[in-house]
Amino acid sequence: MFIQAITLFPEMFASITEYGVTGRAYQQKIWQFAAINPRRFADNKLGYIDDRPFGGGVGMVMMAEPLLKSIDFAKQNISGSLKKTRVIYLSPQGVSLTHQKTVELSQLDNLILLCGRYEGVDERVLQSSVDEEISIGDFVVSGGELPAMILMDAVLRFVPNVLGEITSAEQDSFAGGLLDYPHYTRPAEFQGMTVPEVLTSGNHALIAEWRLKQSLRRTLMRRPDLLEKRDLLPQEIRLLAEIRAESNG
Repeated sequence: MFIQAITLFPEMFASITEYGVTGRAYQQKIWQFAAINPRRFADNKLGYIDDRPFGGGVGMVMMAEPLLKSIDFAKQNISGSLKKTRVIYLSPQGVSLTHQKTVELSQLDNLILLCGRYEGVDERVLQSSVDEEISIGDFVVSGGELPAMILMDAVLRFVPNVLGEITSAEQDSFAGGLLDYPHYTRPAEFQGMTVPEVLTSGNHALIAEWRLKQSLRRTLMRRPDLLEKRDLLPQEIRLLAEIRAESNG
């Protein structure tokens, strides 16, 4: 996968290209990255790429021309067809970034991520050259760089060979429509707290059912909306009944 970020702060992306799982995969050339600073396409000596909004109001707006030229430049960097390419603007007004969306994006060959600043970007950029707006939550941050890196990390987990085992991503929270179950490691007892006995039993069938039950319990307590959308299996219906009975007890 080739990811390009249109950003005023290319240096910020060192945190994802130099560290952790994504950094290791980048060094191994499993995925590629390029940052494009729109200032290089500014039509003035000082490199201004923003101006006051028409109609008045506070703040500044990123101008259309340098952003459109940046997007065109990013597309020229792509070898072959643009069919599996998507231009994404990180915006609190976009669709929510979900597990399903990250899996969908991981199937593409190229992502071009537009990172806004100030009060946003000229609407004509969105109308003419952006395929999709994506939000990481119902809040506002200072720019699109951090949301872009969150999206990149989430998507790259599903790119082959980025993780040591793709099953790690497949078993994460939301992967099966439920929150993840609790995890434990050595020592078996810590500050008076012990690992659930079933996890040391060696009975893999019991362990699997325990984990499913804990996932259902956490989802019911923390994100019941996920259960409302789920077509429950008979085993899940039985375990949810047990959970509710235990809670009532």
